[in-house]
Amino acid sequence: MVDAGLLTELCERYDITFKNPALLDEAFTHSSYANEHQNLGIHDNERLEFLGDAVLELTVSDYLYNKYPDLPEGKLTRMRAEIVQTRSFSAFAKEANFDKYIKLGRGEEKSGARQRATLLEDLFEAFNGALYLDQGKAAVVKFLSQTVFPKIDSGVFLTFMDHKTHLQEYLQQNGAVDIAYNLLDESGAANQRQFTVAVTVNGELLGQGSGSSKKSAEQAAAAQALQKLHVAD
Repeated sequence: MVDAGLLTELCERYDITFKNPALLDEAFTHSSYANEHQNLGIHDNERLEFLGDAVLELTVSDYLYNKYPDLPEGKLTRMRAEIVQTRSFSAFAKEANFDKYIKLGRGEEKSGARQRATLLEDLFEAFNGALYLDQGKAAVVKFLSQTVFPKIDSGVFLTFMDHKTHLQEYLQQNGAVDIAYNLLDESGAANQRQFTVAVTVNGELLGQGSGSSKKSAEQAAAAQALQKLHVAD
């Protein structure tokens, strides 16, 4: 049985009404719940997750291709990878309040799985898989136009380029190398920390960068390394 609150939220927030509510119910059923209620003959959302993953990759790729006609394939690929990942999809699921309605087994509920990022990512994919089966690609695009695409339009993903991944791919194209990121300095007040990180390759300094977090400093160091290597990013 689909939660009435979920039906109301989908209708009021996204103008979505499922023709086949059983698909929606399946999308919000975790395997732990299905296993605990085998007598009900219900299905978990893993198959819908599989489908939704492909649907989302296609629709996001289509949107990026048309949104940024001048971006090369490499940057489009890295932007898509940032969008269709656990951190992004789990955040979209929470913004849509999907975490409130997932059906979990007792053990998973007690362990705090309702807020687990990977579970929320799977849920977001399963929902879009169910929506695709129920109403087609156009309905998925309409939903993403209310949730995912506005974030793309705001430039959130355009400003993020994964320099670390690009550097690793470039350096390891002919075999494994030892890439290390080392913290050189940490300074500033608690709310204004500044980190400086160096990246070395087989022990040789290749780049250095600073940022307000270790991750951003590592990205800056990788970006400098790519510049030193004259690699377009």
